[in-house]
Amino acid sequence: MREEKKQATRTALSWAAIRLIVARGYEKVLVEDIAAEVGVSPRTFNNYFGSKAEAVAFRHLDRCERMAEALRARPAGEPLWESIEHVMLETFKPGPEVTAHPRPDREAWAAGLHRMLAVPALQAEYLRAGAMAEAALAEAVGDRTGTDAATNIYPQLVAATMVAAQNVASRNFMAGSDTMRTLLVEALHQITKGLPPPA
Repeated sequence: MREEKKQATRTALSWAAIRLIVARGYEKVLVEDIAAEVGVSPRTFNNYFGSKAEAVAFRHLDRCERMAEALRARPAGEPLWESIEHVMLETFKPGPEVTAHPRPDREAWAAGLHRMLAVPALQAEYLRAGAMAEAALAEAVGDRTGTDAATNIYPQLVAATMVAAQNVASRNFMAGSDTMRTLLVEALHQITKGLPPPA
């Protein structure tokens, strides 16, 4: 129960950081603002994260770590990419930390995300989180396929492809082309077809 509560607080702080920064801009949001949004002290925030950028990037890392756990739990006989599609779409469903707040305007949200992700401090933190996320996914793929993620290229490639699919879907979402779920489905279907040239 204690670990679950800590994880819920960490998730809430990460989401609050994203929501406030998207609305106001990175420089106009203080750690104190994020902590107040969740109802904790700035000291509590600092117990979980070393910076605003780390709090924002945590959402990507956490999502990928949950995908890795869910991938291990899928039925053993299920084809790998079916399992991957299932866990990715499930993990991208909004949790209570999101649904507890009014749904933001799509265009304003996408524009705010675009501005947020252009912040150099966030880009650096996302690179670090992305490397950790890929490693976690590669280990899960290795467990599913009986390969060693440290020495076999296959689980590493699959993990990198999963992260790439998320990144491409996210960029297209911010460009206003479709919903994140629809874009993820399209990306995964293209990948499983072997990325044939467009007709």
